[in-house]
Amino acid sequence: MNPYISAILLFSLGLGTTITFASSHWLLAWMGLEMNTLAIIPLMTQHHHPRAVEATTTYFLTQATAAATLLFASVTNAWLTGQWEIQQITHPLPSTMITLALALKIGLAPLHAWLPEVLQGLDLTTGLILSTWQKLAPFALILQLQPSNSTLLIILGLTSTLIGGWGGLNQTQLRKILAYSSIAHLGWMILVLQFSPSLTLLTLLTYFIMTASTFLVFKLNKSTNINTLAMSWTKAPALTALTPLILLSLGGLPPLTGFMPKWLILQELTKQGLAPTATLAALSALLSLYFYLRLSYAMTLTISPNNLTGSTPWRLLSTQLTYPLATTTAMTICLLPLTPAISALLTS
Repeated sequence: MNPYISAILLFSLGLGTTITFASSHWLLAWMGLEMNTLAIIPLMTQHHHPRAVEATTTYFLTQATAAATLLFASVTNAWLTGQWEIQQITHPLPSTMITLALALKIGLAPLHAWLPEVLQGLDLTTGLILSTWQKLAPFALILQLQPSNSTLLIILGLTSTLIGGWGGLNQTQLRKILAYSSIAHLGWMILVLQFSPSLTLLTLLTYFIMTASTFLVFKLNKSTNINTLAMSWTKAPALTALTPLILLSLGGLPPLTGFMPKWLILQELTKQGLAPTATLAALSALLSLYFYLRLSYAMTLTISPNNLTGSTPWRLLSTQLTYPLATTTAMTICLLPLTPAISALLTS
């Protein structure tokens, strides 16, 4: 793609998110979300592959449905209460509709079915943008809505953690596994949203760092399924040794960064008298941990098959920048000791 066009599209992507961040009026927030959707569509179809076109069409229809529902709900709210302000959603009907529309936008279960299919049709760079940056604008709106629908948020959160763990168990495609991982992490964020919005933001930030390092590792190895992971040790042995730590951090094992948000969320849910919810969430994390362990096993404890179907690819020098990968990997593995400082910030 022409670099000027890429720059314009990325600028529009940033502008759309910024408009949604800055808006206090539903119409302006909706405009920002629409700009976001329209800016990423050419990036998704840049390879002109039928699979990419199918994924883009699915994504566009899903996002258009969510945006139309959001606009309809905000008009309904203005009709019922005379208010266009984002903070002034007092009626339960538009509040529930907006929550569900934003859940569809970010891919929360049970409105998640589009996300694995769309992510599977994209290249890893666009997939990374879709899994991280595209979640920001809807999340900013959910955070402003949060006190109104406590039961709905807990149901969405628990369903997402369970489906995110269950759905990834029998997958062999890495992008689909990362999609289910995304659904599970979003479920954790939504669970604690109404009790501690700052903790939700911390979880979102750590999820961004861990997901970015995972996508960049797969991009460096040019891996799209589990079988090709087995050949990565010949290309980048040091990185192959570190990758299980990144994956286990995503799974939430101590002493890695990913343990911090899960630990704090379980603590917060227990404080709020939701011990059964915390127990279910912790058990669902075991499901996710299984497929991260499966990836770690395939990457470090198996040797690639030497038959024709699994022939070793050419070991060309990678043109990918290694600084972003090095930074995100270090942060994914080493940030747990900062937990006391972060807890103090959250409570202050």
